[in-house]
Amino acid sequence: MDIIQEKLKLLPDSPGVYIMLDKFGNVIYVGKARVLKNRVRQYFHNSPKPEKVMKMVENIADFNYIITESEISALALENNLIKKYKPKYNILLKDDKTYPYIKVALKEDFPNFTQTRKLKKDGSKYYGPFMGGINVKDILDTVQMTFAVRLCQTPTTGNRRECLNYHIGRCGAPCAGKITKEEYAVRVQKAMQFLDGDYKEAQQLLTQKMMNAAENENFEMALDYKNKLGMLSKLEDRRITSLNRYIDADIIGYATNGLYSVAGLLITRKGIMQGGWNYALDGANMDDGEALTSFIIQYYSTHEIPAELIVPEFCEKDLLTRYFKETHGKNVEITLAKQGDKARLLKMATDNAAEYLEKAVGKIKHKDDMTINACTRLQELLGLRKYPRRMECFDISNVSGVDKVASMVVFIDGEAERSSYRRFKIKTVEGANDFASMHEVLVRRLSKLGTEEEARFPKPDLIIIDGGKGQLSAVREVFDEMGIEDIELISLAKKEEEIFTENGRDSIKIPHNDYALQMLQRIRDEAHRFAITYFRSLHSKRNLQSVLMEIDGIGPVKRNALLEKFGSLDSIMNASVEEIAKVEGISVALAEKIKDYLDNSL
Repeated sequence: MDIIQEKLKLLPDSPGVYIMLDKFGNVIYVGKARVLKNRVRQYFHNSPKPEKVMKMVENIADFNYIITESEISALALENNLIKKYKPKYNILLKDDKTYPYIKVALKEDFPNFTQTRKLKKDGSKYYGPFMGGINVKDILDTVQMTFAVRLCQTPTTGNRRECLNYHIGRCGAPCAGKITKEEYAVRVQKAMQFLDGDYKEAQQLLTQKMMNAAENENFEMALDYKNKLGMLSKLEDRRITSLNRYIDADIIGYATNGLYSVAGLLITRKGIMQGGWNYALDGANMDDGEALTSFIIQYYSTHEIPAELIVPEFCEKDLLTRYFKETHGKNVEITLAKQGDKARLLKMATDNAAEYLEKAVGKIKHKDDMTINACTRLQELLGLRKYPRRMECFDISNVSGVDKVASMVVFIDGEAERSSYRRFKIKTVEGANDFASMHEVLVRRLSKLGTEEEARFPKPDLIIIDGGKGQLSAVREVFDEMGIEDIELISLAKKEEEIFTENGRDSIKIPHNDYALQMLQRIRDEAHRFAITYFRSLHSKRNLQSVLMEIDGIGPVKRNALLEKFGSLDSIMNASVEEIAKVEGISVALAEKIKDYLDNSL
């Protein structure tokens, strides 16, 4: 603590970000401060602190800080550093769920309607997000069925042959010059009114089509129309009648028990409740206002920023207002709801968060045992030199030496870090030689250390190999060749679940009900699953390419388009003629030929 006491005397009166480190030099917490001197000193005063803060302070061995020009800059830097280091005591959003939107490409002469999960400043109009059981494909299908607008991305320049959708009245075929821009614009306008929540015309048209189909004894089509009407009723039921129908707001409630917290999110668009989600927040922030602010900054770094945020009174309103303006260039109305309809919505979000906290807190504690606590226990049981924060596991997959691939999965603090997973095609090994394949993969992986790519591929604390003492020794040879000394290595033999380390000859057996062993099994099994999935993808794609080469009329361009669209033989065999014909360059006649060949030859 001597080094900390000396550093506390040197803290400036400036805004900035502070970085707490444990005895191994790992970043365990990142925070922002209006005045660094005051904020950082609070952690080391003898005053009473929440249990979650005490838990973190006990593990602080050192700290650093970065001065910023303003508190807003500190807030932005804090968010970036949390993403970079993923500190164990910060609030981390494990669920990076992005919800689907409907995009209307208004910049095009004949706008198309498509599903997307990414919002761009491209002149398009976006509707959503759609959540809570609403299927975007059903909505798009209803839009096309009702207003005959196009869902495809076929270029509308030049004369093309109209597709099946034109002949069944589901598209005006602008790509074939069958409709003028003015006529199509009317359809687009009506479709956009529908997406804005005006379902009256769509309901009337669908009802009429359902009656006509029933009269013509086309009962399958009539049932489809009936299902679409049911979906519209489901959307209509979500309208909050007491709200202005044009309100676009996210409502964020908050509940805490002093150790764990939950943010409850509700989303309204055009006065319609789109749905909601609860986020368990396991962080060491000093107060609820800062905890909620940290959640909001992280959440809206990857999600659509609404026109209005409805939040509790303790939220840092002014700071958030300036942050969204200065970092995103967006004026967001921050409403501290105290009464009226918005206060009732906030209570709804808060009640949802409180219920989730009550029911989920046991799961959260169990999750700690399965992850962070399991890492600590693994370190003790295996005599590892340091806490295995970043663990990497490798696996090889092939059949008789064909389509040889490898996987690398990454777990951080005992949890899968899927964005860091990597796949490898084996390039230098002939035949089925798993030892040589593992040698190649590890050399390729470890060669990134000490280079500019290490920022993307950080050094692991522990590498896990599937196998016994022989596999461990083979990998040790790679380490020796490359001069790797500060990464620890173990292997897990599947039959008896024995663990081999470099600390001794004998294997170590951990009881099957121990969280440390269960974590190792999850990592090993995940590496195997990821490798098998990649192998099957390559193998299936190679088989599909071979089959397509046998069909007359399919050259390299069309073959690549089909491969990109369907990816596997099973996918294209299960596709309809209409779905195959949607691929660029594939006519209905050729699609029928492909379907006929697959049905009769395989």
